[in-house]
Amino acid sequence: MARSLGFDLVGVARAEPAPEAAFYPEWLRRGYHGAMGYLEGRRGEMRSDPRTLLKAARSIVCVGQVYNAAAPYSTDPSTQGRGWVARYAWGEDYHLALKNKLYELVGAMRERAGEFRFKVCVDTSPLLERAHAHQAGLGWIGRNTCLINEGLGSWVFLGAVLVSLELEPDGPAPFRCGSCTRCIDACPTDALIPLAPGEGPSHALDSRRCISYQTIERRGAIPAEEREGLGRHVFGCDICQDVCPWNRPERAAVSRVPEYAPDGAGPNPAELDLAEAASLTQEEFEERFAHSPIERTRYQGFLRNVCVAMGNLGDESFRAPLERLAESEDPVVREHAAWALTKLATRERC
Repeated sequence: MARSLGFDLVGVARAEPAPEAAFYPEWLRRGYHGAMGYLEGRRGEMRSDPRTLLKAARSIVCVGQVYNAAAPYSTDPSTQGRGWVARYAWGEDYHLALKNKLYELVGAMRERAGEFRFKVCVDTSPLLERAHAHQAGLGWIGRNTCLINEGLGSWVFLGAVLVSLELEPDGPAPFRCGSCTRCIDACPTDALIPLAPGEGPSHALDSRRCISYQTIERRGAIPAEEREGLGRHVFGCDICQDVCPWNRPERAAVSRVPEYAPDGAGPNPAELDLAEAASLTQEEFEERFAHSPIERTRYQGFLRNVCVAMGNLGDESFRAPLERLAESEDPVVREHAAWALTKLATRERC
């Protein structure tokens, strides 16, 4: 039923704490969640046991849907010189599309099994989706902390349905990263932290160092000492997935879902002209990204990230748009534009 609705992966896990959940409190204690306060407190405690979301839950139906597009990776020379938007944001916001399909799946299940209790979860619910997807056999949690499927790679959106049905569970997928450390070696900000044997997964993500966190979750100013590490990234980062052997272009699956394609709802890297992006008014930003994950940065964060990307690329053609942004009414945008102009001046002297 799941596959007939367009899901590429499906499996079943028991509705109980996953082994990976044991490290979550320590992850929070170390501060790896940064300023994402919604990951701690009561909602943080709820993540340890899925039955806190649905007391009657007995099984978790875990699904995956490929979002990869047949287009260059951020590591390809052909993409250099422009701002980068993470692959998952090239199309429409996946939350609604994935959630609607999960409700369709519940309807199909009820036709077969009758009434049962359920709860649909897509990213925003306090559920450790990767952990349960691993237990359901959808893939393993790699050193880049992404769920990797042997046949499809890691360009996969995850969703889950907690159900009161007793379904036969699948088994966890084996770890297949071997001795490969390409993701760790390629991360420009050293965000992937090795863990001691038995402590949890092989690595943990320190969000505070992650480019995705800095460009999406962080509000206000980015610390000056951390801006160079962001490179040309305007929204999110794909580096640790781009270099993964399981995601090689010749083997990674390509999405069949039209909503996830770079169709104008969100720019792909070939379309994100930084100078043009710097000229967007707030109204234009909101109209252009109304159905895109990029909207999450808000207008201030978007222009802030554009300034940092232009400063790091150091192209003299960015001087005029940066000078305009340096006169912005927004103090955060002004600060980052001034920083970028200083970077251009430094390159001139060199």
